[in-house]
Amino acid sequence: MPNVAFRAAVCAALLLWSSPAGAADPVPQKAEMAGYLLVPHDKVDARYNAGFSMYVAAWPLLKNYPGPEFQSGLFGTWMFAQYDGPKPEKAYSDIEGGLGWWRDTRFATETPKFITGGVALNFVEWANGPGAGKGRDWKNPKGHYAVAQLSPRVLWPPDGLNLKQGTSGELFGYGYLPLPLTAGKKTTAGKDVPTGDQSWTLFLNTGNFKGPVAFFVPHFWSKPTLDRPDLVGKFLDARPSEPNKAIQMETQHVPAFIGKDAKGDTYARVAPTQFPGKPGADAPLIHRVTAYGRAALWDGVQAWFEGGKVATGTIDPKAAAVHTFESKGGATWRIYPPNTERDNRAPLVWNSFATPAALDETTYGYKWGDAVTRGDALVTLPEYYKLEKDKKDKQRWAVVSAKDVPAETGLAKAEFPRRRAAKPQPYVTPDDAGSSWKKPGPAAGPFEAKLGDGSVVTYYWYRFADQPALLNADLTDAEREAIQKRVELLHKSWTKDREYLPRPTVGKLADLDPAVLVTPPKGLEIGYVPIVSRQGMKE
Repeated sequence: MPNVAFRAAVCAALLLWSSPAGAADPVPQKAEMAGYLLVPHDKVDARYNAGFSMYVAAWPLLKNYPGPEFQSGLFGTWMFAQYDGPKPEKAYSDIEGGLGWWRDTRFATETPKFITGGVALNFVEWANGPGAGKGRDWKNPKGHYAVAQLSPRVLWPPDGLNLKQGTSGELFGYGYLPLPLTAGKKTTAGKDVPTGDQSWTLFLNTGNFKGPVAFFVPHFWSKPTLDRPDLVGKFLDARPSEPNKAIQMETQHVPAFIGKDAKGDTYARVAPTQFPGKPGADAPLIHRVTAYGRAALWDGVQAWFEGGKVATGTIDPKAAAVHTFESKGGATWRIYPPNTERDNRAPLVWNSFATPAALDETTYGYKWGDAVTRGDALVTLPEYYKLEKDKKDKQRWAVVSAKDVPAETGLAKAEFPRRRAAKPQPYVTPDDAGSSWKKPGPAAGPFEAKLGDGSVVTYYWYRFADQPALLNADLTDAEREAIQKRVELLHKSWTKDREYLPRPTVGKLADLDPAVLVTPPKGLEIGYVPIVSRQGMKE
């Protein structure tokens, strides 16, 4: 049977590349824009190896959410383990989450979401938050139980942590620091393989929530060493963090179209792409990238848990080093048809409209040129480009105005509409009476919250030690009771009205979606956490 879809694609391509002037309306070729924005910064001393924090701008990268092919992070980093000697080979593992949009995001809008993005050995598993991992098969969970809920005041939807709809350039503060919530173990899953004592904990600083939210259970990092004992002690359960990390923005797909004119010249049009930029003012994109020493948090908390004075949870800036910026940077954004070999992807002349700038010593952004379109809070990048050759005879995409793009390219009629599934598939958790979701089960619920992305989450209140993540964390009953006692201390003392991460010195803080902020039921204020069991559209 002939492949009808393939023949249709061939016909469309022939029409694009060989139709004479004056023929029927041409059909531009689908393409994409992708690449990295690179942010160089100074290095700090290697002893600041107990986590990091940073403030990054949160904004709608695209004017219209274009559907699930779109994938892009905003500015973020990759936190790897620090080693005393050479790094182990073929042992990729880190925390690399952040703000963005992903192909498996089911309830996406123009507003970004946040994921934790922990990666176990060579991507065998990954963990994007409580109840969110590699794939959605609960019969074969791969990172689904890797992140435990810590805060009694924030819901974590499996589709990603929601920001307030309409966020447009405000700063989202986050970071990871280790907490001594569990003791180290000499065995893992019954084998003579140790697990470290570090629970890497996500701290947030937003306009309406501050403090710790969730943490990676140490078992997530050590579990792969059951099959790779040569890597024992090499991951983040046991190792400090590398303080000097890359800062980049990774974009994998922005929709675009390519068309040719009658002379054979090639043009492109990309979906309206936006960045923070205020008229007459600089817009920070990255601010106060900070690396911490053990004395910033760990030492005080450990002493507290051992009977010492209460640790306030305030992260000590005196035990920290702040990275500085210069007005330098790079871009590898390129426009190309699908399946184009990497070497044949022509770059944008990014520096023709954006100049890297250190807005102050600890703040980074861009100075925008005349080719961008300026709005109240955002600038829109040029939409049209022409493929030309530079002085070294290499192809590149140069900015052109809409009026200079020939009509026969068909690009003027290209559309980039908002696309969302009418009824995305819901996220559901195991309902088996014998599962860790039901035995011993929640203490209260169900409750519902309608999020700004249009979805509805169902959640229950679990005793902290009885949440599914900890029941699957290779902990004995006694070990879970020990962590329960420690978390009760945190819940009593680390209240919502205090500061944790050092404050930003520029900009305004972004807000979480107000719908993810919750209050524990009476009697469950200490030692209980909300766990989402379902996310879907209202039935």
